[in-house]
Amino acid sequence: MLIEVCAYSVDDCLAAQRAGANRIELCSARAEGGLTPSIGLIQQAKAAITLPIFVMIRPRGGDFVYSTTELAVMEADIDAARRAGADGVVLGMLRPDGRVDRDATRYLMQVASPLPVTFHRAFDLTADAHEALATLIGLGVQTVLTSGQQARAIDALPLLEALVKQAAGRITIMAGSGVNGQNATQLAQTGVSALHLSGSVATEGPMEFRRANVPMASNVPSEYERIQSSESVIHAVVDRFLP
Repeated sequence: MLIEVCAYSVDDCLAAQRAGANRIELCSARAEGGLTPSIGLIQQAKAAITLPIFVMIRPRGGDFVYSTTELAVMEADIDAARRAGADGVVLGMLRPDGRVDRDATRYLMQVASPLPVTFHRAFDLTADAHEALATLIGLGVQTVLTSGQQARAIDALPLLEALVKQAAGRITIMAGSGVNGQNATQLAQTGVSALHLSGSVATEGPMEFRRANVPMASNVPSEYERIQSSESVIHAVVDRFLP
């Protein structure tokens, strides 16, 4: 079982490696579901750990229908991530009708080559999961990250199992969203060969002086809270698959 940890800092990467994870998905902007990380973060993460690092390529939050200018940004980010040492990239583009944007995906895969590509949870917003999977297989995408088109992967066991059967070894089905030590074994029973989690916990930040009612953003965490990957939470998943 491949255990991939979604990391937002070098400390997250270090926690994932200590816990026995196999791979990192490196992102920024946790509150927006993950955006492209800075070059500095990629470089420092590569210097700090030995795990493969797959870099998120997502230029903004919101939907996954991208303009030509946004696709140009994604192309530049893929090039920059490769130069910074990325071992793979994570992306996802859709059409307004809820289908995979075949042309944009093919083009960015060519830009990324020979790096492997994961199609992220944009897959969960497609109109037809089986059609979308067939498209990704045809394009040669290596991995699809999915919660089975539910808020939590554990609530989508029948679809995950059906996707594994459809994939028939031609693409890796990675289950993600709400993965933890309590449900990892049950998710594995669907036949998925990879699990994705952040293992996050919220902790108090180091600020002693605090000014109330002056938020810097419209969503959590606050300026006085940190959300970080927990080595123990990740290890609780990894431990289910250790010999």
